[in-house]
Amino acid sequence: MARITTRFKVRLQTQAHDGARKNMLQTLTHIVKADGIAGIYAGLSASLLRQMTYSTTRFGVYEELKEVFTTAKEKPSFPALVGMASASGFLGGIAGNPADILNVRMQNDAALPAADRRNYKNAIDGLSRMIKEEGVASLFRAVWPNSLRAVLMTASQLASYDIFKSELLRRTSMGDNLYTHFTASFMAGFVATTVCSPVDVIKTRIMTAKTNEAVWTLLARVTKQEGFSWVFKGWVPSFIRLGPHTIATFMFLEQHKKLWRKWKGWEEP
Repeated sequence: MARITTRFKVRLQTQAHDGARKNMLQTLTHIVKADGIAGIYAGLSASLLRQMTYSTTRFGVYEELKEVFTTAKEKPSFPALVGMASASGFLGGIAGNPADILNVRMQNDAALPAADRRNYKNAIDGLSRMIKEEGVASLFRAVWPNSLRAVLMTASQLASYDIFKSELLRRTSMGDNLYTHFTASFMAGFVATTVCSPVDVIKTRIMTAKTNEAVWTLLARVTKQEGFSWVFKGWVPSFIRLGPHTIATFMFLEQHKKLWRKWKGWEEP
């Protein structure tokens, strides 16, 4: 499901302002007609590589920082959690940038004229060709907007989850259980989607462009052509993807931590 909605998101975010424009359902119909069912899974290998680099880095660093700065008497404050999440996201954005470029390009390839398509076979082939055809520097194209998005995503997703969970436990009768984890992660997914939408659109436009264009020039051009509606372009498929992804991630993470503490013989905090 996440793979399908990510494909919609990229297609919607890269639609030209002039000419016929498609909504999410029309985009699905167009992809299936043009590329078949397999078309909605374009870029799957790049997506898996991205998760292994970007997500592993940001979650690992964030949990490690929380453990370092948590004492028996005091837990990190909200600003401290945001700072830890931001640093984790920045590192994750850098680590996952090459795979993210491949992910976006492979998803958008079928929307391009045949002469402009890159036709990467898989993530490894894409990495090899990018280095050979565009140089090593191409692996870090759009690294700053991508890292900014990773900072915003991690801060609004991980830190907000911890805060929502803490407030639910403190202000309601809910216990530290699956219901609380579900509720907190759902709200975190909503916040993360909304906060990251503008940067996500810009990142996608830069990564799919054939020529290099300064971020501020791109911002000015897009705003002039499309107004401020571009800010939330692709928000619905983004939330359909990120909402369930956030819920599944944190519910799995919470159960994993409980099993880890039990295996280690540690008491629940």
